[in-house]
Parts: sequence; C-alpha cells; structure tokens
Amino acid sequence: MSIKFGTDGWRAVIADEFTFANVARVSQATADYWTQNPVAGTERKVIIGYDRRFASDTFAGRAAEVFAGNGFRVILTPCPTPTPSVSYAVKALHAIGGVMITASHNPPAFNGFKLKSHYGGSAESETCQAVEKLLDRNAVRSKALAEAIKAKLIRIKDVRPAHYAALKRLVDFKLIAGSRLRFAHEALFGVGAGCFEELLAGTTCRVTTLNGEHDVMFGGINPEPVKQNYGRSSAFLKKHPHDICLVTDGDADRVGGMDGQGNYLTTHQLICLLLHHFVVNRQGRGRVVKALNTTSMLDAMCAAYGLELIETGVGFKYIAAEMIKGGVLLGAEESGGIGFPNHIPERDGIAAGLMLLELLATERVSVNKLIANLAKQFGPHHYGRIDTRFPLEKRAELMEFLRKNPPARLLRSPLADVKTYDGVKFIAQDSSWLMLRGSGTEPILRIYAEAKSDADVGKLLSHGVRLTQQV
Repeated sequence: MSIKFGTDGWRAVIADEFTFANVARVSQATADYWTQNPVAGTERKVIIGYDRRFASDTFAGRAAEVFAGNGFRVILTPCPTPTPSVSYAVKALHAIGGVMITASHNPPAFNGFKLKSHYGGSAESETCQAVEKLLDRNAVRSKALAEAIKAKLIRIKDVRPAHYAALKRLVDFKLIAGSRLRFAHEALFGVGAGCFEELLAGTTCRVTTLNGEHDVMFGGINPEPVKQNYGRSSAFLKKHPHDICLVTDGDADRVGGMDGQGNYLTTHQLICLLLHHFVVNRQGRGRVVKALNTTSMLDAMCAAYGLELIETGVGFKYIAAEMIKGGVLLGAEESGGIGFPNHIPERDGIAAGLMLLELLATERVSVNKLIANLAKQFGPHHYGRIDTRFPLEKRAELMEFLRKNPPARLLRSPLADVKTYDGVKFIAQDSSWLMLRGSGTEPILRIYAEAKSDADVGKLLSHGVRLTQQV
C-alpha cells in the first residue's frame, strides 16, 4: 500500500489504511531519511506526541519503538499533547525532528502522522516526498517499548510546560493576567482542553472550558473551528455572556472564535485583528505571509501600513518556509493557522488565543467594536466556504476546465486575475473572489468566496457549485 503525504502529513482511516504496520513502515522510512540527512547542530533525537483520537497513544508508542530500533533517542509524551507543544520541543531540544500522531480536524474515523522538521515546523514537501520514496527500502527495525524505556532510548516526558512557559514570554502575560477578562474556550473535545485554565491559573481572568471532555467521537462533530461545530457552545454563550470565546481544533494548532454572545467570528476577522494589534499596538514591522485563500482585507491593510505581503499555496509548510527566512511579522492561513515571530515557524492555536486576549486587554473595547473599526477603515469583507464531496478522479479535469474557461465577471465586476498555482482562484476588479480547490487529504472540494456582503458571498458560492457541475 502506498502512503502519500497531503497538505500536512499522512492521514487515513483507522484500521483500514492507518494500521500499526503502516505506522511502522512510515516511521522506518522517516528514520532512514533522518539517518541519511543529518542536520548540523541537532541531536539524534525524535519528539513524539499524540492527540485524543482512538488508539493515538498506542500508535505513538509503535512509532517510538521503530525510532528506538534505529538508534534514535525518543522523547514520548505521557498524555495527549497539542501539536505546537511537540513542535516547540523539537526546536528547543535540538531534535532532528518530531512526529505527531493526529488527524487534526478530520472525522473521528481518521488518524494521521504529521512530520516536524528540526526548526520546529511542518516538514517541507521535499522532505515528505523523500520519505515516501524510502518506504519499504529497509525492513522495519524496532525495540519493544518497555525494553527501550529500560535502555533509556525512550524517555516519557511532558513537553507542555516548556511550551506554556514560552507562550508566557511571547505575550504581555502580566497585562493579560491583570485584565479581569472573562472568556470561554471551546475545545471541540480536542487536546487544547484545559490549556487556558492552566496558563491563567491564579490570575484575574476567568476561563470557562466548553466541550473539554475526552471523547474519541468528538461529540459527533469534526473538531474543526468552523461555524457548524459551534452549536452547543453558541447556545451556552447566549445565556451566559463572556468577553470572547476562543476555539481550538482537534490538535490545538489552529484558532477560531465567537464573540461573547456566541456569534461566529471568521478566522479572517481574527487574523486581521491580530495584524492590527501587531502593527498598531505592538509597533511591529515585517513581511506578512498569507495563503491565497485568505481574506483580501490583509492586502488592503498591508498597503495602508506599508508592509510587504507574500502569498503562498495552501498549507502552513509554505508559510513556515517564509518564516524560517526571518523578518515575518505574521503568517496566516484561512483555516485558522497563525504563526508569530520570535516563536516557532508553526501555527499555534494557543499562542493565537493568548495574542487575542492581549489585544482585548490592551484596547479594552469589545471584539465586535474592533471588527467594526476594521471594516470602517478597510471596507467590508464578507466570506464563506462550502465543502462538497467530489470524486478524486475528476478533480484534475475540473481544474483544467476552470483554467481554460474563466468567467468574464464575478457578479457585477469584470475579472481582473486568475491564479492557478494551488486550485483555481478568480479575482474580480472590486477585489471579490471565488476559489475552488481540492482537499489535500480527503475526496472533498472546497469552494471559497469573499465579497462586500453576505448575499454576494452566497451568490458566488452558488456560482462555484454550478461550475463543479460542468465536468
């Protein structure tokens, strides 16, 4: 069976393709790659963490056995751990790399294998492809977990405290601690549950964690920070208002949000709020990096602030590649992945949540007022997305059709540009846009749109659906 890495790691259905044998195969190929490609300044050490999915701990243990069998020292987390905690440990402990057993936001039937490189971010596409080529090149070598622990090849260690300490240094923690903010955290049954309570224990902040229990079925949802998954917490907030509700996804590397009354905030609004905070309140300068399916309000903000804007394909690894070069003020993607300077070149949902709290503690006005101010300054930007099932075998044909048959206009505005380096994105002269792109991990087609009103967004999305029916 071939193992293919998608937008961020390899993901498959548990007990179908995601099996102990296949986890061992991909671990062996990764061990072979790191053996053949040592990195100066790193140690022959691997950090392995896992999420709350069914048997994630056992899959992580199997991966650890294989790395130990190949002569790597392994730090294995003792409990479900946020992905950014593992990434931070890779960089801080000078490891050659890391493995996170997680399928992030995918349905509960899935699990996955995320590869982290020595710099503390997602492995580049070239690394993933090289690992794929090494599959089955060598027989799996492994050392039984108990034996490897006894031989001190595998060490059980909680990597969260060091990450949390780094987060407290990253933000103005004293300001947040004294802010008396009352906020909720929708954990979506993921590994982020309890993180804000732990970070802010003993401060004046009051944290309410929602859907924090460990449930391998994620309460019947996919643990993704999107509106349709917020029903329960939204109803709670309408009865029990807070200042804001932060949301983390299944492995806590992405952020979402609601206002204090349970109204949905888009990830684009949160990204724009953070850029405003970094420029206006923190007096920051630098390049801004965004994935091409992210709001064009960032373009308007960067033009107004005199900042260079770089656009990448979808997948945080492309943003990470820019962050590694240095000089990046903010890196962000539509799905809620946000990276910060002086941290790791990795999306970190907990860091993003704390930064939003720092913004509220600084400006002392409601999140809705802050968003209204941005719309007043940079114009209205309304956004929508549809995920629709679409056969993988027809995807290439659809993309080719779209490239060759662009619409003359979007709604009332003539077409200004077509971008085809990751999916197909049509951009109108009035800056509204429509984009179609296949998921990197599932037989799903994502249709994205942005316009000046929700009604226009709805029309653009409907137009996108009609385009899929042409093939």
